[in-house]
Amino acid sequence: MFIVVGVTGGIAAYKTVQLVRFLVTDGHDVHVIPTADAVRFVGITTWEAISRNPVTTSVHEDVAEVRHVALGRRADLVIVAPATAHTLASMAAGLAGDLLGTTLLATSAPVVVAPAMHTEMWQHPATTANVETLRRRGVHIVGPADGPLTGGDSGPGRMTEPEQIAAAALAVVSAGGDLAGVRVAVSTGGTREPIDPVRYIGNRSSGRQGAEMALAAADRGASVRLIAAHVDEGALGAASVHPRIEITRVGTASELAAAMREAAADADAVVMVAAVADYRVAEVADRKLSKEDGPLQTLALVQNDDILAGLVAGRSPGQTVVGFAAETPADDADLLERGRRKRRRKGVDLLVVNEVGWSAGFESTDNRIIVVGDDDQVVAEASGTKREVADAVWDAVLAVRGAPD
Repeated sequence: MFIVVGVTGGIAAYKTVQLVRFLVTDGHDVHVIPTADAVRFVGITTWEAISRNPVTTSVHEDVAEVRHVALGRRADLVIVAPATAHTLASMAAGLAGDLLGTTLLATSAPVVVAPAMHTEMWQHPATTANVETLRRRGVHIVGPADGPLTGGDSGPGRMTEPEQIAAAALAVVSAGGDLAGVRVAVSTGGTREPIDPVRYIGNRSSGRQGAEMALAAADRGASVRLIAAHVDEGALGAASVHPRIEITRVGTASELAAAMREAAADADAVVMVAAVADYRVAEVADRKLSKEDGPLQTLALVQNDDILAGLVAGRSPGQTVVGFAAETPADDADLLERGRRKRRRKGVDLLVVNEVGWSAGFESTDNRIIVVGDDDQVVAEASGTKREVADAVWDAVLAVRGAPD
């Protein structure tokens, strides 16, 4: 996507560097337009290095290309962050005194604005009127947040965090994506089965693949319920703030099962990515087990219910159910055969199988998968980042459901 990021002269401009980084990392072509005041906070060299595109503040450069019009015309999305009180006033009045102003007037793309200013400026009647004018014109306002401001003040006026701005902005343009109107339930993370108040039986799942499944669906227009067992710090990423993702946190397999049954009740697609413990402790100790109690000879376990099989058994008409299987195969042929056997046992529409090990699958940013369809044939294969894998799985889901006209 071709994204223009306008940066105006506020101290929060330093946070916009992270916003641009998020967008570039997500694969977008980002072009930064700072105002002359903005480059007093963050220099052009930084913007060029982060965006990987040339940056200028002047309407007098690249005149032959008519840059002051071309950027606005090419944009799929325009974000202004931070947007000062002066910028909001200029936008409301339709002023075009610099490259950012002319670009905003020349674009027909969605415009997302993240205000940042002191509380008194944000609450001033002039600013309030300008914001209302922009809203009526279809400009999307994100924030501001309530929190610490420059100079030790605190209150409404703090720029929303970059990750939240990115999620909100991308949600604006993805509302009409190929999963628009689809309701999705996704599980992620690893369950933890308590032994006593301190210890548990768990696994190495980071939760990243399920989070990317949820985020990819939401970015493509779906409404998502994400049921998250234990996940690594930061693993949810932008999914934690996406406006079309509702997150429910759980701990044990039984809690995950109950939450997924509830989430799946009205879902069009159900995707079980979570690494669920097959067993739980038969009797959980109500206090920490100690060596003073004598050596622990055995730990009695009982089998947990098969959550995925239960979701298949209780599925509603037209619902698509997708399972994930993490295996430690001898080779690729063995991996595929394991996937086929598990798909038959579970009865899912699609079974996504991937190899895990000491250095593969779990706790990694990349993944490699094979997707098996209900005829036991391979319907998709993908490798790369977990986001790329997620998009490949959703492509397979759409193929099963039938892509919208």
